Amino acid sequence: MKSFILLIFLMPLSILWQGNDITIFLVADSTVADKPYKDGNPEKGWGQVFPLYFKEGIQVDNHAVNGRSTKSFMDEGRWDKVLSLIEPGDYVIIEFGHNDEKEHDPNRYADPDNAYRANLKKYIADARVKGAKPILATPIVRRKFNEQGEFVESHGKYPQVVREVAKSEKVPLLDMQRETKALLMTYGEEGSEKLFLHIKPGEYPLLPEGRDDDTHLSPYGAFRVADLVVAEIKKNVPELASYLKE
Repeated sequence: MKSFILLIFLMPLSILWQGNDITIFLVADSTVADKPYKDGNPEKGWGQVFPLYFKEGIQVDNHAVNGRSTKSFMDEGRWDKVLSLIEPGDYVIIEFGHNDEKEHDPNRYADPDNAYRANLKKYIADARVKGAKPILATPIVRRKFNEQGEFVESHGKYPQVVREVAKSEKVPLLDMQRETKALLMTYGEEGSEKLFLHIKPGEYPLLPEGRDDDTHLSPYGAFRVADLVVAEIKKNVPELASYLKE
C-alpha cells in the first residue's frame, strides 16, 4: 500500500490530470485557419497562434478552412468530422460570415435571416448533444475605409444575427466584429495596414509581386486579433479563462 502511494506521488502531473484535459475546437474560415509556413508564408489566421495563450494540457484543434461558410463547412462533411472528435466538456468556437455573404456562390451563400441563422443554431444544438460547450463569434472585420478615412462595415446583417442567436440560444458570445472594428479605428486607415497582408514586391518569395489584402491577417494581425479573442473569453467565458496563461 505504501509503495502504491509513493508511486502516485512520483507520477508526472500530466498523467494524473490527463482525464481532465479539454479540447477547444475552432470551426471557422480563413481568418482563423492554420496557414502553411512554406517559403515564409506571411498569412496567418488568429487560430494559428491561439494555442500559445493556454496552459499545458489544453488542446486547440483548429478545423477552420479557407473559403468556408456555415453551409459549405457542413456540406463537405467537416462538421461531422469535428462532431466525431468532441468529448463531453470540450468547447467549440464557431466563427463564420465572410463567405456566407457571397450571394453569387450557391455552394457557400447562406442568407443571414434564414439559412445562416438556422446553420448557427444547428452547430449549437449538435455540439450540445455531444456534451460540448458552444461559443459563437461574430466575424472579424475587413479593412475598409471611405474617402474621408472613415471605417466602412462590410458584413451587413451577419454580425447582428450572430448576436441574436447567441442571446436566444443562451451561448457565450465573442463579439469580434465590434472588437476588431475598434482595433482598426485605433490604428487608423494607414496604420491598420500592418494588421493585414499588405506585402511589398520582393518582400516574401511566396509573393514576389506583393499583395494588398484587407481580409486576411498578417502575423502581427493574427496576434493582435488573438489578444482580442482572449480578452472576450475573459469577459464572457470565465470558466474557460481559468485555463489561460497569466
